[in-house]
Amino acid sequence: MSLLSELSSIFGDAFEKIGLDRVFGEVVVSARPDLGQFQCNGALPAAKSAKRNPRELAEEVIGAVDSSRFSDVSLAGPGFINITLADEALAAAAEQMRADDRFGVELAAPPRVTIVDYGGPNVAKELHVGHLRPAIIGESIKRTLRFVGHDVLGDTHLGDWGAPMGQLLAELQQRHPEWVYFDKSFDGPYPEAPPVTIEDLQELYPIAAERVASDPMFAAAARRAVVELQNGRPGYLALWQHMRDVSVEAIKAVYDLLGVEFDLWYGESTIKDRLDPLVARLVEDGIAYESDGALIVDVAEPDDTKEIPPLMLVKSDGATLYTTWDVATIEDRIEDLGAEVMIYVVDVRQSLHFEQVFRAARKAGIAGDDIVLEHDGNGTVNGLDGKPLKTREGGLPLLRALIDDVVARAERRLDENDLATDYSEEERTEIARAVGLAALKYGDLRNHRTSDYIFDLERFTSFEGKTGPYLLYGVVRIRSILREAAARGLEPGTILAPANERDRGLMLQLLRFAEAVGRAAELRAPNHVAEFAYELVAEFSRFYEACHILSETDQERQASWLALVELTLGVLHAALDLLGIESPDRM
Repeated sequence: MSLLSELSSIFGDAFEKIGLDRVFGEVVVSARPDLGQFQCNGALPAAKSAKRNPRELAEEVIGAVDSSRFSDVSLAGPGFINITLADEALAAAAEQMRADDRFGVELAAPPRVTIVDYGGPNVAKELHVGHLRPAIIGESIKRTLRFVGHDVLGDTHLGDWGAPMGQLLAELQQRHPEWVYFDKSFDGPYPEAPPVTIEDLQELYPIAAERVASDPMFAAAARRAVVELQNGRPGYLALWQHMRDVSVEAIKAVYDLLGVEFDLWYGESTIKDRLDPLVARLVEDGIAYESDGALIVDVAEPDDTKEIPPLMLVKSDGATLYTTWDVATIEDRIEDLGAEVMIYVVDVRQSLHFEQVFRAARKAGIAGDDIVLEHDGNGTVNGLDGKPLKTREGGLPLLRALIDDVVARAERRLDENDLATDYSEEERTEIARAVGLAALKYGDLRNHRTSDYIFDLERFTSFEGKTGPYLLYGVVRIRSILREAAARGLEPGTILAPANERDRGLMLQLLRFAEAVGRAAELRAPNHVAEFAYELVAEFSRFYEACHILSETDQERQASWLALVELTLGVLHAALDLLGIESPDRM
């Protein structure tokens, strides 16, 4: 149980003792540290509900509290209760946290089967900066929900079954009409080796897209190709599989560089066999109906405050759309994977699309009220000019190039700070990679996922301030202290009651870990863990400056401080892992 949960339970008991709802006993970190470490503000709403004087009610609550764990419980203002833990209770809580490999984070009850849908790359297109935030945020959400006990799968959900596939097929057919994939009379087997590389596809895709916009005949051929692909034309399916395979290999390579891992590499094509039965059922049930040759589903509701257009299920030419595939994907995840919660980490600008899809899934009876469907949107990455980040040529920066840039900048930062100078080239390269990725990820995750942020490589790679490199340097320093202590034969002992304000502050910060993780999990907001990690490193720095651990002559106190150092390393490592950030052993 987290410290705040435990304190809330104690004050909840007190409210219950005086005949009021225990919900009023919620305890939070104090907004006035000069008055107390924590505070309970429940007396004011409780007094309003009970039609009583809030100060008198708060005094009654204080009288009903078991005060054995507190050095001070006092009243301030119109009814705020300020709370300060006794030092012995604080040390006992820290020692209890140290004995728990989950550091006080409770397991979810009950755990739920959860799919986190993030990444969203498209076949034949290289990952660019627009894929950065969903990948980093989604990975952290997946790790956090898994840490609190849910059964979580991460799915990148490839775009591999829509109009771009038809455009590529049409372009390849014009260039290579002799290929067996375009011979309707050919009955196989088709070649095992792909006739295209990822470089070929990346060159062809923008050309084909431009031709669709400028050449009506080619656009018609591309539309026919995607319909025939979706209807199962063998040659198109074989060529499509080659395109998908080479694309997935290239996409995985970039995600590996970023340290993002997916459990599933499903895509729109995964549910292609569900489409026809789904459409037929929705038509039969009267949920989908024809409009101007297309099939649509009305998803507007009487209490809507804005217009919600119908969801288009099938176009007039018979082709399905990504709205159709997303509804079918929900069905697939529920029926085949047992999903109870589906979280979509996708650009906030897609909110209308997901509103339509979720409503259609519920209207069709696919997702009942017990199924959680969430679009947890992300903002954009902007340049120093405040506009969406682009290259000098006006395109979106490729993610691989962005990673290379940040790692190269991290290596220069190591030189500037005279770090890792005597290490092997191999280790130095690995340290630069860790520092660069920490800079990239923390620069993103310190912001709330819905906000846009400025991509400032100079600031992100600094070893000072609220940055990834600052956190890694803190980890390295902590490891160095423990190595030096071990070399001197010193071992951690039992955590004692704090000797000063600095070790007291470190204990208090450590005990906030469970609360930070809980908020990150509940709100799907990794910035809570990111903020906690920064505050922990900052608090440790203050502790280290004030408490001379290795030169302390009181052996019991020294062992206590070493235990705090050890606990700090464990908690910080856990927090960084939730953010997808790896740390080197040394710098």
